[in-house]
Amino acid sequence: MSDLTAAAPKFLPAPNADRAPLFVAAAMLVAGFALITLLVDLRQGALFLIGAALGVALYHGSFGFTGGWRRMVVEKRGRGLRAQMLTIGVAAIAMIPLVAAGNIGGQAMVGALAPVGLSVLIGAAMFGLGMQLGGGCGSGTLFTVGGGSSRMLVTLVFFIVGALVGTAHLPFWLLQPSLPPVSIGAELGVGFAIAVTIAGLALVALVSALIERRVHGNIESEPAPVRPGWTWVLRGPWPLVGAGLMLALLNIATLLLAGHPWSITYGFGLWGAKIAQTAGVDVASWEFWTWPAQAQALNSSVLADTVSVMDFGLVLGAALAAAIAGKFAPKAKIPLGSLLAAVVGGLLMGYGARLSFGCNIGALFSGIATGSLHGWLWFAAAFVGSIGGVALRPMFGLDGFAKK
Repeated sequence: MSDLTAAAPKFLPAPNADRAPLFVAAAMLVAGFALITLLVDLRQGALFLIGAALGVALYHGSFGFTGGWRRMVVEKRGRGLRAQMLTIGVAAIAMIPLVAAGNIGGQAMVGALAPVGLSVLIGAAMFGLGMQLGGGCGSGTLFTVGGGSSRMLVTLVFFIVGALVGTAHLPFWLLQPSLPPVSIGAELGVGFAIAVTIAGLALVALVSALIERRVHGNIESEPAPVRPGWTWVLRGPWPLVGAGLMLALLNIATLLLAGHPWSITYGFGLWGAKIAQTAGVDVASWEFWTWPAQAQALNSSVLADTVSVMDFGLVLGAALAAAIAGKFAPKAKIPLGSLLAAVVGGLLMGYGARLSFGCNIGALFSGIATGSLHGWLWFAAAFVGSIGGVALRPMFGLDGFAKK
């Protein structure tokens, strides 16, 4: 009996749920769904709930691109990076054919296509640098804000400011050298496009595994569950691969329902423009906001913007997950260096995302998964920028290449 007891897995004690945040988050999700459905339509309300499900998956899986890239650079551990490649690959198998079909059941299917040029190269590098200083990427910023992080709230505020400034400057950047949007599916055909995409993602995963094995002599495996039975589903943590597969399925659902894949940062620029307009700034005269789609978004309710309602849902979903797990713990005190890094990182991410037509979600995940060539350029440039960001972290009192 003693041998069996000694061999039994040791699980973490189940924490009590944070009842007040749980009640608030659940009530806001219900009210938000009802309000959006009433004021817009059921489709928009469903997208709000998909955003909430994305927030739950991101929080319970701690699925952020920032930490995974930093671990690869600093520790030469690629488990997070490989989970990201798997997530994109699973989504691509479904999304490239859907975009190629052009229309499903009367709903247009549009990929995350964007020009391939200097603005993507510079903007993505800025974003990669900024996310290591800010402490989170586009999705990472939102789900950590939902989890109660006051530092990431600072990052989000300046993310919005940077995105707004980016809308003012984007017309200039569009005049710089670039190729038009390139759809790999349209150029190579659906089957070959999927094969090329999967091969590229597999190559990244393989290189990360080879580097990891050379440095450590082994490949890091998925940690064993820390909760008994299926309690981890509600309380977390989720396996990275499981969380990634959920994100892939939810991105596919977003494409089918919204007609475009999951995006994050367009909402930030729109929020910034509406706030600036309320403060008396003539944002409507800026060239970016005179373009038909942008003018319509600026003059409509923010609840009519699919990206915004999914962002709102994501924050509330992450808050709900954190409260159920008993981990909703806002911290008001932020060291000065960390605060400055959040400000600089947020500004760089917001500006860089606008220049490069998206963040780790809209440009990298959704871009590559829908066959956009610019997604691959974004990935390469952002990873290089991320290395620079890791090197600069110690200047702000954050851990960088020297592990703590």
